[in-house]
Amino acid sequence: MSNKIQTLSGYIHEYAKSVQDPEHFWSRIADSFHWQKRWDSVVEWNFKGPDVKWFTNAKLNITENIFERHLYTLGDKPAIIWEPNNPDEDVRTITYKELYAQVCQFSNVLKAKGVSKGDRVIIYMPMVPEAAVAMLACARIGAVHSVVFAGFSATSLADRINDCKAKMVLTSDGNFRGSKKIAVKEVVDEAIERTESIEKVIVLRRTGQDVNMKSGRDIWWHEAVEGVSTENKAEIVDSEDMLFILYTSGSTGKPKGVVHTCGGYMVYTTYTFQNVFQYSQGDVYWCTADVGWITGHSYIVYGPLLAGATTLMFEGVPTYPDAGRFWAICDKHKVNQFYTAPTAIRALQAYGTEPIEPYKLDSLRVIGTVGEPINEEAWHWYHDHIGKGKCPIVDTWWQTETGGIMISPIAGVTPTKPSYATLPLPGIQLAILDNDGKELTGNSVEGNLCVKFPWPSMLRTTYGDHERCRQTYFSSFKGYYFTGDGVKRDEDGYYRILGRVDDVINVSGHRMGTAEVENAINEHPKVIESAVVGYPHDIKGQGIYAYVICDMEGRSEANLIEEIRQTVTKIIGPIAKPDKIQIVPGLPKTRSGKIMRRILRKIATGETANMGDTSTLLNPEVVEEIIEGAQ
Repeated sequence: MSNKIQTLSGYIHEYAKSVQDPEHFWSRIADSFHWQKRWDSVVEWNFKGPDVKWFTNAKLNITENIFERHLYTLGDKPAIIWEPNNPDEDVRTITYKELYAQVCQFSNVLKAKGVSKGDRVIIYMPMVPEAAVAMLACARIGAVHSVVFAGFSATSLADRINDCKAKMVLTSDGNFRGSKKIAVKEVVDEAIERTESIEKVIVLRRTGQDVNMKSGRDIWWHEAVEGVSTENKAEIVDSEDMLFILYTSGSTGKPKGVVHTCGGYMVYTTYTFQNVFQYSQGDVYWCTADVGWITGHSYIVYGPLLAGATTLMFEGVPTYPDAGRFWAICDKHKVNQFYTAPTAIRALQAYGTEPIEPYKLDSLRVIGTVGEPINEEAWHWYHDHIGKGKCPIVDTWWQTETGGIMISPIAGVTPTKPSYATLPLPGIQLAILDNDGKELTGNSVEGNLCVKFPWPSMLRTTYGDHERCRQTYFSSFKGYYFTGDGVKRDEDGYYRILGRVDDVINVSGHRMGTAEVENAINEHPKVIESAVVGYPHDIKGQGIYAYVICDMEGRSEANLIEEIRQTVTKIIGPIAKPDKIQIVPGLPKTRSGKIMRRILRKIATGETANMGDTSTLLNPEVVEEIIEGAQ
């Protein structure tokens, strides 16, 4: 824990060192890990390729840094505390020693079933400890895991399996979510029908529901591990070998497989976890995310366990059995650091303070937010009622592609400001550029958020399509990584994220490409064309507003709208279901045929007084008709 910043002057000093001599800075931090072979150079990079390598030719295994490095001192310490969906079910507490045995045993199972170094394994599971065991077992044998959120549809799952040519799927019979029991294995079966690479499916028994088990392919988890040795020697990999692929929505329909590698990701997630949350040995830390998202990878599994922390995993939802569930868990497990999404905060805020009243929340020291910028009203509610006015809020900004937190207060160190992510963490060299690519220096400026120097946990490529990585992140502004977000730097030098500048909508912290949602809508046989935009939503931050041209012959509008929603749910999953669907006679287009989403965004937000010049449109008259329909 020697790399912990504890004062504002300490942060300023560390940040300055990280910019003046990044190689020395990261080398010092990397020295606290266990490497089988030390690196030849700290970083080699260019953003033109892009080609980025950290800790070149170093050899390691990330799980040795979780287990072998900690077992003597932390073997009996809880690694994972698992809180089930149903509060009447037993809590599971797994120590580092026990987790190590389970990971080694499952590593042996994977190898016995034909998985070897470099093979891709899909994990499509509920929030249970076995999901973490699966990730770590893949890492231990050098296989590449790709976790898919277990709320995605069979189509989305099949797309991801096909893109990475996965060999195996790890799943469960079902999933508990509040009062609902959700079929999981059924979705996997449907997805596999559209794929050719899957050889084995290992199924965890969670809900006890009947599932179809295909002979020779499907095997129960409990049967697979029975009698298998709990001793396993970790596979030594290169620092730049792939650790995992995580799919994120692209602005085209095809999902993008963001690739993270072993060495740099290990160093960066641990460093940021220790600092942002100011974790101390003995603390209980809880991140409410799902392992299907990057937050679950970096700040439920890898970051905390690499730091020897106790990480809490929760299977359920914030409102079951009532809207006090989060606070009940905080009191029950004496949680010290609590990390959740603004969406969850706003949803709970809507219930008022009554559900909070039975709880003390006196163990909390740090509260955090992730997934999207938090609005000022929700920030104050969270600060006053959950943090009781005494817990610093760490409003963290980062992305699937960045691997770890980039801009955030350091708890109790950085003075906070509502709705501001505040300052970059050491090692993060930000730049604000105007649309012509000119850097805007000084304070009180606004523009495109870019990064001008690599950091250890950044994406290396998009799986199987390096050109897509270059086009998406490195082509807009030469020599910079472009985040896709707009940003403001205020008079104090603090950063406030203004949201996406491209065709991506941030729904409850989950990025959704507009093209992906439009493609799903267009699958409905009565849909001729559609355009999707984001609009401000009280709970989700952004909602999905769909403008749809339909063949209405013999159909009622209400039925058609419901069918379109169901189509999107089936193709992508419930998370992408449009909040508003407006049937329109046409879409505003330029003479070259490009849909003017700027106009549709204004209509969706009710800002119709100033539509700008519409006379250059191919069909300017349609704008008035859409405005009337929206009202």
